Amino acid sequence: MLAVAVQGVIWEGTLATALNGLNGKEKFDAIVLEDDYRPSDDEEFMNPMQQAYFLKKLKNWKESVVEESRATMAQLQNDSLREPDLADRASSETDWSLELRTRDRQRKLIAKIDSAIRRLYEGEYGYCEVTGDPIALQRLEARPIATMTIEAQEKHERTERGSRDERTD
Repeated sequence: MLAVAVQGVIWEGTLATALNGLNGKEKFDAIVLEDDYRPSDDEEFMNPMQQAYFLKKLKNWKESVVEESRATMAQLQNDSLREPDLADRASSETDWSLELRTRDRQRKLIAKIDSAIRRLYEGEYGYCEVTGDPIALQRLEARPIATMTIEAQEKHERTERGSRDERTD
């Protein structure tokens, strides 16, 4: 039995009854997921429970990446090129460069997570941006920011590889 808290009132029964009249963000805030809930192929695809599950997963992932990014910046500020020895300084500069590249990847990942959250609120999450087909739950579980089915992604990569090969010839 699903229990949903909506504006302080606990509803039991169908989601449609409990969530009627709420906007996207309110709907997700209203759904209380059990800790052991996992989306299943037996359910309607991207039902409110699955949407709430992936929203929670995306928000937790973003929080983790942001925290890691803050720690990286703090480390960079603490280690800011204090070594008097040239070899030590060169090593530190290499480390600094690697950290900056990592930070850039984290920034791009955060943008992709934000995009996935936006798609969730707009009702587009979980559907391939190329074909419109549902993206497999197993794929979304492994890569919650996926925007294409495996088939569409593979085709995209083959096309991209072919374009790259043509440019190098």
